[in-house]
Amino acid sequence: MEQAAVRFDRDIRPLFREKDIESMSAKFDLSAYGDVRANSAGILDKLADGSMPCDGAWPEAQVALFREWVNGGCSA
Repeated sequence: MEQAAVRFDRDIRPLFREKDIESMSAKFDLSAYGDVRANSAGILDKLADGSMPCDGAWPEAQVALFREWVNGGCSA
């Protein structure tokens, strides 16, 4: 059985907490598909090096899910 593609609304958007969205609002909107897609490479870099979110790194499974989304073409 083929695994469903990672999608923004279903899989990625829920990873960002309200406090993450608020803390990044001056740069871009983490709740908006277009903003996250446009900044996906930079977001992935920060998630992978543990500097985002600022209050503690995501678990590796969440970083891997975001990486899969980026590598899969950032489906809406």
